[in-house]
Amino acid sequence: MEVFRRAILQPGPPESFALQTVQQVIKPQKQTKLVQDENQLLENIFRTLLQELVSSAVQSGEQIMQYGQSIDDGETTQGHIPRLLDIVLYLCENEHIEGGMIFQLLEDLTEMSTMRNCKDVFGYIESKQDILGKPELFARGKLVMLRTCNQLLRRLSKANDVVFCGRILMFLAHFFPLSERSAVNIKGVFNTSNETKYEKDPPDGISIDFNFYKTFWSLQEHFCNPPSLTLAPTKWKKFTSGLMVVLNTFEAQPLSDEEGDANSLEEEAANFSIKYLTSSKLMGLELKDPSFRRHILVQCLILFDYLKAPGKSEKDLPSDSMKEEIKSCEERVKKLLEMTPPKGENFLHKIEHILEREKNWVWWKRDGCPAFEKQPAEKKVVQEGAKKRRPRWRMGNKELSQLWKWADQNPNALTDPQRVRTPAITDYWKPLADDMDPAAGIEAEYHHKNNRVYCWKGLRFSARQDLEGFSRFTEFGIEGVVPLELLTPEERSKYQAKPNDKSKRVKKEETKGAAHQVEENQIATAANEIDGEGIRAVLEASVTPTDTDATVATGDMSQGGSPIPDEHQKQSSDTDVGQEAGQMEADAEVEAGMIDGGMDTEVDLDPVG
Repeated sequence: MEVFRRAILQPGPPESFALQTVQQVIKPQKQTKLVQDENQLLENIFRTLLQELVSSAVQSGEQIMQYGQSIDDGETTQGHIPRLLDIVLYLCENEHIEGGMIFQLLEDLTEMSTMRNCKDVFGYIESKQDILGKPELFARGKLVMLRTCNQLLRRLSKANDVVFCGRILMFLAHFFPLSERSAVNIKGVFNTSNETKYEKDPPDGISIDFNFYKTFWSLQEHFCNPPSLTLAPTKWKKFTSGLMVVLNTFEAQPLSDEEGDANSLEEEAANFSIKYLTSSKLMGLELKDPSFRRHILVQCLILFDYLKAPGKSEKDLPSDSMKEEIKSCEERVKKLLEMTPPKGENFLHKIEHILEREKNWVWWKRDGCPAFEKQPAEKKVVQEGAKKRRPRWRMGNKELSQLWKWADQNPNALTDPQRVRTPAITDYWKPLADDMDPAAGIEAEYHHKNNRVYCWKGLRFSARQDLEGFSRFTEFGIEGVVPLELLTPEERSKYQAKPNDKSKRVKKEETKGAAHQVEENQIATAANEIDGEGIRAVLEASVTPTDTDATVATGDMSQGGSPIPDEHQKQSSDTDVGQEAGQMEADAEVEAGMIDGGMDTEVDLDPVG
């Protein structure tokens, strides 16, 4: 032990003499690393030496972290205890001794020190935070450090040592990783033991409404246990009725800018108290304090944010009527915060930002606190000439497989009415209309018209919703499809057809139609004439033998002979054929007249007779 006492007084860094001192005292079996028994022996020596140094500092009346401090040549040397801790920390860091030894010494030091000295001890711990947090030391002493900090928090006053408590909590937040489950309230249990005591009976000579006083402080019972509001409807009604009374009072007694400036919040922050006094005699003064009002209103926003937080079970979710009441109360609370001086609007924006960030932590806890730290991906060396195996996806490609997997995790994804929504034609073409505006100054290479998928979808929308705009595609291209009401007057004039152009186009189409009709009529007339000539040739061929037969029959009758019945029948049939041929010829001429110029009412029908 005397060897270490002399080592503490040696100048220079610990690495110049620490290991040689340990080897001189212990005489280890190995040169640089101690075995278990040797570590235990050395730990007992260090703990005994630390206890003696603390006892000497107390007897001398000095602060334990400044005990043995001296000034040589204008430079202040370290105290004995910080010097001893530096030597042990160096040995632990370089794995010459067991890594948890430094944590054990720090725990012993805080237990032997008063709260005033503990602030100096904790300052040393904060200064060595980076070294203590190294993996080789953290794994050995994290539980000891957590126990040390929790013991300090138990010894501190939550009302008088708020700043020191905050330092300890901030150290733990930096010392432990984010995914450390020991620092996370997984079940979301509230501290219901934080009871706010207030007067139940009205004292004599009180100048305020005692019913309002009781109503005001009774809200704290609900703030410390928010889940009880959703489980018991009667408690919710009691809370809302009491909150309405408080909000009405705040609105009826607004604070002026002078009152806000009189209560300097910056000066008050130095003497911040975690709880307010609940005496009824102070009620009137507290209502005029802007920080007091903000304290209550922020509590309301935290409560509403908890009730609206997603991921709860069905029994913990608020009903529809509760949701409407929460929304209306939240709007009133935010309006009051904005009206509370000084810089009420700025203060409200900061609170909203904090509550928005808090939702990320809520989701992280309800997902099981997954680790934030990710190990770097190892680069696999691909051998030259080896074939890369293409990944196989369940649904054919990566995007569809991820979408299908996401739908399995969230069954309502495919039934959500907002999942697929066809936009209006004006909303879809608005980006391209902005590109076409010369005042926007967008370069041509960044225009949406260069995106083929965008143009293809737009043409489909226009074909269904805007046929007039779709018809302009052939003349003006994709920019002509954009609805005219989205364009500037100068751009609209380029794609809007003039009235004269419309009339010329109509006349041109009518002229083409008339010429086409005349051409069809001429073709039909020529075809009918050819058909008529063929019919006449057939009829003449059939009429010639009939005339011959008639001549023969007449000669026979002039010789005094009587005709034979067969010949008579033949003559009558030939006559009928002639009449039919004449009728067909007349019909053909009438039809030809209808095609050439319509029906001629003066057609001569005498040949038929």
